Amino acid sequence: MFSTLRFFEGFCLAGVTLTLYALRIELCPPGKRFMITMVASLVATAGQLLMPGLAALCRDWQVLQAFIICPFLLTLLYWSIFPESLRWLMATHQFESAKKLILHFTQKNRMNPESDIKGVMPELEKELSRRPRKVCIVKVVGTRNLWKNIVVLCVNSLTGFGIHHCFARSMMGHEVKVPLLEDFYADYYAAAGIALASCLAMCLAVRVLGRRGGLLLFMILTALASLLQLGLLNLIGKYSQHPDSGMSDKVKDKFSITFSIVGMFASHAVGSLSVFFCAEITPTVIRCGGLGLVLASAGFGMLTAPIIELHNQKGYFLHHVIFACCTLICIICLLLLPESRGQSLPESIPDGEHYTRQPLLPPRRGEQPLLPTHAELKDYSGLHDAAAAGDGLPDGATANGGRPM
Repeated sequence: MFSTLRFFEGFCLAGVTLTLYALRIELCPPGKRFMITMVASLVATAGQLLMPGLAALCRDWQVLQAFIICPFLLTLLYWSIFPESLRWLMATHQFESAKKLILHFTQKNRMNPESDIKGVMPELEKELSRRPRKVCIVKVVGTRNLWKNIVVLCVNSLTGFGIHHCFARSMMGHEVKVPLLEDFYADYYAAAGIALASCLAMCLAVRVLGRRGGLLLFMILTALASLLQLGLLNLIGKYSQHPDSGMSDKVKDKFSITFSIVGMFASHAVGSLSVFFCAEITPTVIRCGGLGLVLASAGFGMLTAPIIELHNQKGYFLHHVIFACCTLICIICLLLLPESRGQSLPESIPDGEHYTRQPLLPPRRGEQPLLPTHAELKDYSGLHDAAAAGDGLPDGATANGGRPM
């Protein structure tokens, strides 16, 4: 009964996490999306840091469980207090519900409904007769670019969360014996402290390099830490067998802890950025579906950890090698992703298709980009009209007003 109830508790918590993540993304303006997401991550890390102290105060696990679940009773009030995402209602053509929500906001903010400068309400009135149109995530299969972006981010999420356990086991497992890390609380606070430092580093990296550049940087750090831990430590182990080499097991343990800390630091950032990146580039009509795929991939990556534990650590080295190879593949695939910093969220699947890949480095001044953007393509919509009106142009003149040489 305990295992069954824990299963349903985790099942429901996954839905709560996904829904809150999507709502945060849809409610924030483009310049504040990443900052609000990082604030939520820091709050979650703060809760993780406070959990051992709370467990020490409660002592009994049943009291602790009840104390943790009680705040979730407040989520029952969301149904009546927290509004539905207006962006999602408009994207799925639920205009009747959207109109009621807009009028509700107008009354709460004490605004005059007649002061509609942009004419939103008259346009909304014209569309009330249209039926709602909800889109399934399966529609992504027929797209050209969107499904590739989601698959790349799913692989990144799986690799980041999966290899995180490999680094954690190297630092806290049976192979490294350090007195500081033999205590449970030291292990717990070390992992939480690394997650906190990773969140702070993500804020700086994404601000300077953008979403794709920051994700690429942390993936490269993860790959380097993994390859050095697998290759360099084996080399040190061979030299330590010679009495004149000056190498000892303590040197190997110190290198292992160093690479493990760097790997946990970078892999945590890779997993978090992959989920955030997917939330930005996935259209509103299927955002929860895309987020669900990436979070499911992250859960599958974390699921590999207890599988290795059940087999008494057999296959751990191969497990680490496979994820190390995946990091190299992800580095190449990341170059195919678009940059979403400062851009509006895509609403429909065609909008998501227009998120095309841009150069990793900004073009030089005066340099013509290789591919025009969707906004630039709209500027050529009048060429057909100009060509049709070519009869009224002077002899020898072209549609753009020039004359042939």
